[in-house]
Amino acid sequence: MNTNTEKDIDQQPSLLLVDDDVDFLSALAAAMVKRGFVVSLANSAENALAQALHEPPEFAVVDLKMPGNSGLVLVRQLAALDAGIRIVVLTGYASITTAVEAIKLGATHYLAKPVDADEIVAAFDRGVGNAAIELPANPLSVDRLEWEHIQRVLAEHAGNISATARSLNMHRRTLQRKLGKHSSKI
Repeated sequence: MNTNTEKDIDQQPSLLLVDDDVDFLSALAAAMVKRGFVVSLANSAENALAQALHEPPEFAVVDLKMPGNSGLVLVRQLAALDAGIRIVVLTGYASITTAVEAIKLGATHYLAKPVDADEIVAAFDRGVGNAAIELPANPLSVDRLEWEHIQRVLAEHAGNISATARSLNMHRRTLQRKLGKHSSKI
């Protein structure tokens, strides 16, 4: 019979999972418990920060896009609490701009959804870049380059759609339509 004693739990690494998708959060939590983590859950950046202030985690998995503060804000806050925390940022809206910002703000790694628990655990262990990574044979499409540029300008304007549209000399509704498209098709 395998029972976890309080001493066993104290020796397991603590993990904070933050995502507004409750179904994804509960499935990932179960998978991470099986991999030896003591898991805490939060469905917003604000809730996650409150938990981390009370009990700082050793590891965190943070969704990028949530109501309220974004995952990037939370990454910066968690890294300020503990420089040794290992943070993996997850997103369904992957872009080079947000990946770079996440790393600059203190994330260990950045993964595009869908992702499984083993990929997340492997990402926690990656402390340095991989110079042997295979470079893509084909350049980015024009649509993808446009998406990346829009994401960079949007990040520069802290997510403000109107300011981004003005900066891009684009009508706000046109920008909203472009942002509403699924980036995975690009």
